[in-house]
Amino acid sequence: MTYNFKKCGKNVRISPKASIYGAHNIEIGDNVRIDDFCILSASKSIIIGSHIHIACYSCLIGHELIQLEDCCGVSMKVVILSSSDDYSGNSLVGPVYGDFCKVNHAPVILKTCSVIGAGSVVLPGVTLGVGAAVATQSLVKKDVADFHMVGGIPAKFLFYRSKNILKIKDNFITLMRGDP
Repeated sequence: MTYNFKKCGKNVRISPKASIYGAHNIEIGDNVRIDDFCILSASKSIIIGSHIHIACYSCLIGHELIQLEDCCGVSMKVVILSSSDDYSGNSLVGPVYGDFCKVNHAPVILKTCSVIGAGSVVLPGVTLGVGAAVATQSLVKKDVADFHMVGGIPAKFLFYRSKNILKIKDNFITLMRGDP
């Protein structure tokens, strides 16, 4: 399958069963894998760093920036939204426009070595810090600090992750480059 990506690195593997919308707004680094039944919909911009795996049935959707820095992990059935309808009852939702609908748009950023567990949802405006992790089936409504593990609905702090993940990443990158 041929896409017209804004940028596409080396060793990028995208399942033919994935759906890509707005490819001209998507940048992909090196060594990226996007599995079966994933949806990437970029009305504005999706930037995927290097050494990223987006597992099956995951969705990255919205009208604002979604950015995954290097060495992030997106487990199966994760939903990352940079846009969301207003469910307050003060506007309509769905395929309506103008004054009848209100949509919240805000960037979503996953910093280096952050990871999202299976079945989790990340809402607009969230930044996952360096080395942050989200437990399986969590709802992330606010920022997650560096090296924090969060989980639940809504996601709350569970414990601190080891900063050793950055040394492991550096060793991995060195190995991938073939440096002595």
